[in-house]
Amino acid sequence: MLYLVGLGLGDAKDITVKGLEAVRRCRRVYLEAYTSVLTVGKEALEEFYGKELILADREMVEQEADSLLKEADVCDVAFLVVGDPFGATTHSDLVLRAVKLGIPYKVIHNASIMNAVGCCGLQLYNFGETVSIVFWTDTWKPESFFDKIEKNRQNGMHTLCLLDIKVKEQSLENLMKGRKIYEPPRYMSVNQAAEQLLAIIQNRRLQGEKPEITENTICVGLARVGALDEKIASGTLQQMSTVELGAPLHSLIVTGTMHPLELEMLKLFSVDSSSFENNTCQRTT
Repeated sequence: MLYLVGLGLGDAKDITVKGLEAVRRCRRVYLEAYTSVLTVGKEALEEFYGKELILADREMVEQEADSLLKEADVCDVAFLVVGDPFGATTHSDLVLRAVKLGIPYKVIHNASIMNAVGCCGLQLYNFGETVSIVFWTDTWKPESFFDKIEKNRQNGMHTLCLLDIKVKEQSLENLMKGRKIYEPPRYMSVNQAAEQLLAIIQNRRLQGEKPEITENTICVGLARVGALDEKIASGTLQQMSTVELGAPLHSLIVTGTMHPLELEMLKLFSVDSSSFENNTCQRTT
């Protein structure tokens, strides 16, 4: 049996009872280590679960999945995922491969940023399409995520922006030379995401456009949701470029039309209460 087990968002104890029982039954336990991170390390998980964990990076999961699945054909194997198992498409691919090989699987769900984001007071059913904001480089500065945020906002919907994670990435030079040398891990902050959005707004204005999102659009920055030191800050997009939220992981929300109750909740986390005084993006029902 292949078990896909969600670990939740905080520390080792966020695993469900059902998930923990499955992990302790398994002969081999893999920890997916590239789509997200917990606030505790591998050693803390091993101590709590009572099992040795095998780190599974992107290369292993995407290129060597068959060897992992062959093990699941002869013994119980657990594949641990921060958040919920279906928070990333790679894990759907693992299920499809298992089915193709005739290997039974079981999914044990848990909380993920997709539902825990409600902690800021914005109502989950008012969110539109989720987007990913990627790190820009000197030669690659995509803006497609901005168009999706604008579309959500035009429809009155909030946008959850998942921020880029770079783990076990190679430089172009090392990649071309086939050297297994990896760059230090990088995690995008709310500040960096806000700066990229502000740059796009300026670019669009230079092209004669009037962006739906401006420097004064109300946004929410979230850090380490589910952890003891969780941080939430609400304010304008401009304020999000300077707010200090500390260590990863960060997420950013660009708001749409807000119910008065949502506005009241966001004010609990405001960087500056005056940011909300002139906000007209409200609905009454």
